[in-house]
Amino acid sequence: MHVARFTVAYWCILIAVLLPIACAMLAKRGSFKRSDNHNPRAWLANQTSWRARANAAQANSYEVLPFFIGAVIIAHQLGAAQTPLDMLCLAFVLLRVLYIAMYVGDLPTARSLIWSAGFAANLGIFFLGYR
Repeated sequence: MHVARFTVAYWCILIAVLLPIACAMLAKRGSFKRSDNHNPRAWLANQTSWRARANAAQANSYEVLPFFIGAVIIAHQLGAAQTPLDMLCLAFVLLRVLYIAMYVGDLPTARSLIWSAGFAANLGIFFLGYR
């Protein structure tokens, strides 16, 4: 009998889902007033510098979620080896954290390289169960 379990890869999905929320909190940190909550998107659209970049990192973090979630589910369904799957998922999450740091820190070349590495990790996840 097969017993489903919550794998490290599934925990990585949860972390990846929380990263855009962390970006939003960072963008709003210290200056988001109670009255701003009536129209937070307009407030964020008027931000500049690191706050605007944190908001952009939030948007990109949402954009990469569908492929990551799908790749993890497909890898599980195809019976991918669990340890390599977990390692690739952990690498993806670490790369996403670094990507956010590079985005907020205004390091565009490093950010693009890290994004590419994260995409490669995601492709690895997607094809891990391919036979």
